[in-house]
Amino acid sequence: MPGDVILQVQDLTKTYGAPPNAVKALDGVSFTVQRGEFVSVIGPSGSGKSTLLHILGGVDRPTAGTVTVDGVDLATLAESRLAVFRRRQIGLVYQFYNLIPTLTVAENLTLPLLLDHRRPDEAALNGMAAALGIADKMDALPAELSGGQQQRVSIGRALLPRPALVLADEPTGNLDSRNSAAIVRLLKTFHQKLDQTLVLITHDRDIALQADRMLAIEDGRIAADEVLRP
Repeated sequence: MPGDVILQVQDLTKTYGAPPNAVKALDGVSFTVQRGEFVSVIGPSGSGKSTLLHILGGVDRPTAGTVTVDGVDLATLAESRLAVFRRRQIGLVYQFYNLIPTLTVAENLTLPLLLDHRRPDEAALNGMAAALGIADKMDALPAELSGGQQQRVSIGRALLPRPALVLADEPTGNLDSRNSAAIVRLLKTFHQKLDQTLVLITHDRDIALQADRMLAIEDGRIAADEVLRP
C-alpha cells in the first residue's frame, strides 16, 4: 500500500531555445507520489510527458523547479553523484529498450549492479529471469530476441537493483497489442510483489487506467489528477 512521499515535484519548468523562439516543454508542474503507488501520466505527443520523465529520472535538468526522490533534491547532486544515485535509486524502462548489443541477456540484466561494483545475487538474477520468462535466453544477444523479450530484459535491468522509483517511458510503444498487454501485466506484478513505486508514461488510455492514479498532461501542464483506485 502507498505510504510516505517518495517523489516530490515542485514548479517544474523546462524551456528549450532562447527568446523569441523559446519552447516551454513543461510549465510549472507540481505533484507528489507516495511510496508504493502506481501512477500513470497520459498525454498526446508533444505534451511534455517524456520530458517530465527524463527530468524525474535525472537524465535531464529542469530550467526551474525541483525534483526530490526519496528525500534527495536532484538539483543538489553533481553529475558524478547524480549518475550514482540514478543507478541505485531510479530504474528506467524505455520504449526502445536501450540494451547493449554486444552483451548477453545476463550481462545486460546485471549491468547497473556491475557498474556500481556490486556482485549480482545469483538467486535474485535467476528468479528475475524466470519471472520475466527469459530464463532460457540468458546467453543470447539482444539481436536474437523478439521485441517483447528485449523489453522484458529492459524491465529486469531496471528492477534488479531494487530502486526506490521505477520510471517507464512508453514501455509498450514499440510492441504489438499482445506483447503490450504482457508487459503491462509484468510491470503491475512487480509493482505489487516488490512494492515498487511506478510512474508510467503512456499515450494509451487503456494502459493509463490500470494505474492507481492518472495524471493528464497537456501543453506542459497538469490538466487532471485522478485517483482510480483508493
